[in-house]
Amino acid sequence: MRATIAPAADPRVAAESEQPVQPRELVKLSVTVEVDEFDRDIDQAFKKIAAQVKLPGFRNGKAPRKVLEARIGLAAARQEALNDAIPLYLAKAVREHDVDLIATPEIELTGGVEDGPVEFEALCEVRPTITVPGYGGLRVELPAPAATEVEIDEAVEAERRRQGSLVSVDRPAKVGDHVTLTLAATRDGEPVPGLNTEDWLYEVGKGWVAAGFDDHLTGASAGAELSFDAVPSGTEQSAQFSVTVSAVQEMVLPEVTDAWVADNLGEHDSLAAWRQAIADRVGMSKLNQARNVFVDRVTGALADLVDAPVPSSMVDGDLQARVQNTVRQLQSQGIAIEQFLQITGQSPDDFIAQLRVQSEKAVKVDLALRAVAVAEGLTVSDDDLEAEFRQIGLRMNQKVDAVRRVYEKNDAVTDLMAQILKNKALDWLVEHVELVDPDGAPIERSTIIGDRHDHDHDHDHDHDHEH
Repeated sequence: MRATIAPAADPRVAAESEQPVQPRELVKLSVTVEVDEFDRDIDQAFKKIAAQVKLPGFRNGKAPRKVLEARIGLAAARQEALNDAIPLYLAKAVREHDVDLIATPEIELTGGVEDGPVEFEALCEVRPTITVPGYGGLRVELPAPAATEVEIDEAVEAERRRQGSLVSVDRPAKVGDHVTLTLAATRDGEPVPGLNTEDWLYEVGKGWVAAGFDDHLTGASAGAELSFDAVPSGTEQSAQFSVTVSAVQEMVLPEVTDAWVADNLGEHDSLAAWRQAIADRVGMSKLNQARNVFVDRVTGALADLVDAPVPSSMVDGDLQARVQNTVRQLQSQGIAIEQFLQITGQSPDDFIAQLRVQSEKAVKVDLALRAVAVAEGLTVSDDDLEAEFRQIGLRMNQKVDAVRRVYEKNDAVTDLMAQILKNKALDWLVEHVELVDPDGAPIERSTIIGDRHDHDHDHDHDHDHEH
């Protein structure tokens, strides 16, 4: 087999069309398979045919080629060989010339349909190479990884309210008071489900029952009987409410002192120690939040630098995989996609449009990380590849040699090396990106990633290791 490669123009752009099309980056592979080499494929085709036909005097699949050729002719076997062998020759040519395919090639058979050398051309859409100006100056905003005084005060107030006590008062109710109610709501003379109860303790101002409900309670004293119309929350039709207020209570909060802290919060012996513990807890929660969004914010900022149009074939391929993965995940939970759409209030078009946005970002990130790797001269060594095989083996509980053989058998080593290279590019960005909080104040990188970061590479463009 001989194969040559050359750049190719997109025939769709040259053709007259009312709708403009996005140009594709194409190469053309021209492949020639000599007669002797293709004859072996014809032999295989005859063996395949022999297993499918029955001839008197021969066991199934044992009829020799000459007999089959005499019975059914050479043309049928040649066509079978063309159908089976051309994809294999194409795959070999793609490997030989390191063609980075992103879509199924368009194949045209140019010779050898009836006899002679087999010749075909494959128009291959390849991954475009882009540049990403400004990647070295990325600025990423993360949640501030430290508790503020306001957040500490809110936590203290929440604990005070948890340990507060209700005291009856002889005055009209106001927002924040607790009232004991007998509640009845009807619509067309029928009780409204969930809105008929006695001795219900309710905090005025929560706004749980209906629009304007709390306004009627504000200013009402114990013994008041109220009647009004309102639209219950979660409905669209008005209902008739009858409310009796039997008690009004206010929340009395304890005074926070060192003694109160020591008596009620045994693990702390002073107000200062308690506030510091709150600061540590809230700060750790915010730090974890910042770490969880870190990689996504970095890749999102990188994707924003890509202003070139991305190949629709890559977006469509990623989108198809996302839809399939989502459907599989839902099915594993016993949920049909139709149920999911109904529960979330989405139409199929809304669902696809939402995933397409993610796919477009994933493609931009893929192209941009490759560009960063090239610009920074990053490479993948044999040791890098071996280390990745070991990591995959540990995750899948397989020996390294077995993992390597699977990747080699499936022609997936090149894809794996590309993923390693993208991870290296992401590592470079993580080490160089400027980190700030929402106020623009710098965040120490070591706070987010530590002295030795091992951040999670499982973002949108991850390579599937399960080959």
